[in-house]
Amino acid sequence: MITNVLEYLEKSAEKYPEKLAFVDEHEGYTYDVLKNYGHAIGTKIAEYHMIRKPVVVYLEKSVRVIASFVGILYSGNFYCPIDTSMPLERVRTILTTLESCVIITDETHAEIISSVVPDRDLLLYDEIISGGKNLELLNDIRREITDMDPIYVLFTSGSTGVPKGVVISHQSVIEYTEWVTETFDITERDSFGNQAPFYFDNSILDIYCGLKNSATVYIIPQICFSFPKKLLEYLNEKRITTIFFVPSVLCLVARIKGALSKIQLTTVKKILFCGEVMPNKHLNIWRKYMPKALFANLYGPTEITDVCTYYIVDREFDDDEPLPIGKACRNTSYVILNEKREAALKGEVGELCIKGRSLALGYYKNFQKSNEVFIQNPLNHEYRELIYCTGDLVRVNERGEIIYLGRKDYQIKHLGHRIELGEIEVAAGGIEGIETCACIYDDEKQKIVFYYKGKNYENVLLKEYLKKKIPEYMLPDTIIEIEEFPYNPNGKIDKKNLKDMYLTRKEK
Repeated sequence: MITNVLEYLEKSAEKYPEKLAFVDEHEGYTYDVLKNYGHAIGTKIAEYHMIRKPVVVYLEKSVRVIASFVGILYSGNFYCPIDTSMPLERVRTILTTLESCVIITDETHAEIISSVVPDRDLLLYDEIISGGKNLELLNDIRREITDMDPIYVLFTSGSTGVPKGVVISHQSVIEYTEWVTETFDITERDSFGNQAPFYFDNSILDIYCGLKNSATVYIIPQICFSFPKKLLEYLNEKRITTIFFVPSVLCLVARIKGALSKIQLTTVKKILFCGEVMPNKHLNIWRKYMPKALFANLYGPTEITDVCTYYIVDREFDDDEPLPIGKACRNTSYVILNEKREAALKGEVGELCIKGRSLALGYYKNFQKSNEVFIQNPLNHEYRELIYCTGDLVRVNERGEIIYLGRKDYQIKHLGHRIELGEIEVAAGGIEGIETCACIYDDEKQKIVFYYKGKNYENVLLKEYLKKKIPEYMLPDTIIEIEEFPYNPNGKIDKKNLKDMYLTRKEK
């Protein structure tokens, strides 16, 4: 039985020592090199005589980040990657929360991070990978670590403006990795095209399914995501078989006329997506040109180790239909609670709550917030059973599939009706010429504000199209065409930024 994710690396290094494990645009590490660098980094960190503590990685996205993760785990600690393009004030907030005394960085970023936290020890990557290895010490440390110990902490945005550090255990990542491998038949013949930043939980699938299955993970150069044709050419050149992208990347490719018809993907067989709603209008374009590929809609918050439900696309959908998020993953189950925290009736809208082995350990040094969302299952009065309240509104359709409706935060009371703004977005997304859209709510004026990018529509005409799809009380009060949507670093539409833009516009 696997109890530590390092066992994945060690078995792959034993079986395929010379095979490339991770490759970026500058260099590639074989499984043997990755293991050896991990030993060297782990030995250096072990000199600090700490265990089960966070170690920060402040490096550009690269194979060096992966080697740093491995080394931190060998030292008996857990890693926290920080985006080097993140505003320094946010970096300071995260580092203050962590109180980590050790940061892995390089000469390029050492001065920057020192200006933020001058009292921390910096380990320069190029120096520590060439240091000595004490395997006996690392083995002693391994014996102290259990599968319930943390593997990483990832910081997500907080409603109060303070980032929340989600702590995930080895057990949860192992459970997830085993499920993905079995469900999508991942083997050593696969190669992954990694899109997700390493501080974003979607990257967990690429990293650990790669390690477990002795596959090769290609870290796709960022520039490819600005030029869809370049991205498709890269996938063909590296003979990628499996991609796990945020939907906005797939939509970008689908919107470029002729991209998928002119550059046919010859090796990609599995297309997984997660992180936001995937419009069927764009998915249908992908399915048209790749009829033999497997498409799967994965859903899950960071607090449930990336994914807790999934839907393998097995039928045709109209452009304006919502795509199911499906059913629970193995060893995971859910309850849907209404506003009274009672079980929602069949077809009734409620909050999705998750239980299972992949549940996070909570938020780092924030027991109050942890206790607000990781709660005792109100439907179970017999024994302790934690569930995570996702804040997402769902219902179950007549096929028994979960349908995502939007964030609880985005449910509004308008003209006496409860409205999920996501339902308006799905309906509008199916209109010809609408490339991207999003809704926000003006609480002061009590107006639904609809932003869209695409064909220039007269507002009256756009409303006429929407009337055929949604009730009149759900029609937007304000319609705004926008040239470009704001996106957060994870590739999702930044609705907070969008609302700030609207409020600024209104003031003018």
